[in-house]
Amino acid sequence: MTGALKVVPNGSVGARIEGIDLRTAGEGEIAAVMQAWYRHDVLVFPGQQLSDDHLLAFSRRFGALDSPPNQGAGRKSPPGYPEVYVVSNVLDGSGEPIGALGDGEALWHTDMSYAALPPDASMLYALEIPSTGGDTCFASMKAALELVPAPLRERIATLDIKHDGTYDSGGYLRKGMAPSADPRSSTGTPHPIVIEHPVSGDRALYLGRRRNAYVMGLEPEESERLLEQLWRCVEASVYRHRWTPGDLVLWDNRTTMHRRDAFDPRSRRVMHRTQIKGTSPPRRARSGP
Repeated sequence: MTGALKVVPNGSVGARIEGIDLRTAGEGEIAAVMQAWYRHDVLVFPGQQLSDDHLLAFSRRFGALDSPPNQGAGRKSPPGYPEVYVVSNVLDGSGEPIGALGDGEALWHTDMSYAALPPDASMLYALEIPSTGGDTCFASMKAALELVPAPLRERIATLDIKHDGTYDSGGYLRKGMAPSADPRSSTGTPHPIVIEHPVSGDRALYLGRRRNAYVMGLEPEESERLLEQLWRCVEASVYRHRWTPGDLVLWDNRTTMHRRDAFDPRSRRVMHRTQIKGTSPPRRARSGP
């Protein structure tokens, strides 16, 4: 890859970064990437040729790394790379999955929002891609907040959502968790509904996952009504990424949500993912304009 780094906005949320080889990117290029990331929230780096060592080296430019999350379908990493998380439907010779999340739909979510200190960012690198299906969509939660009617926005400014940790984004029960249909008593962590990005200062809705979500302090029926109003605003600004082998996508978990389309289980999809540790808990947005 040659030429100067170029930022090409997607027109909704996110931008494509051209003219950069992530294996050899210098400090100036990384600074430009950071600036673009805080502005666009999702960055697509096409045509990369990354080993797991390259992926880890680039990921660490953004901070310390988390271990893979606890998924219901298992937690898989390549041998010798415990900070790389394999997302795949492929089975090995003994019929065991080489990765997690299978071939089904993954519903809208924010990564590990059930944790007290959720990750700042995630990266996903495409190794093998099915001919159709398996697209990943990203929603701007800054745009979603703008759609919330002013009276409701004022009401939620001081409220928290409990983010459920019982089920993963594929709907599977996480290892070691007990099934729960009552969000008031299920495992999870409350976070502010309206947060402020610690670097850009941008405000965003912070919804996490819909299943078992609960607005703290409200009766369950009232919580459900409020959450339904907020979730109607989620798809205000969405970027759909159709994967090509060699694509690396970086997204900000504080200002976006993402989902995945299902795909043919007979096809192969192999992705390697890293996750940047949270530097601070989600911060409630300050009042005022």
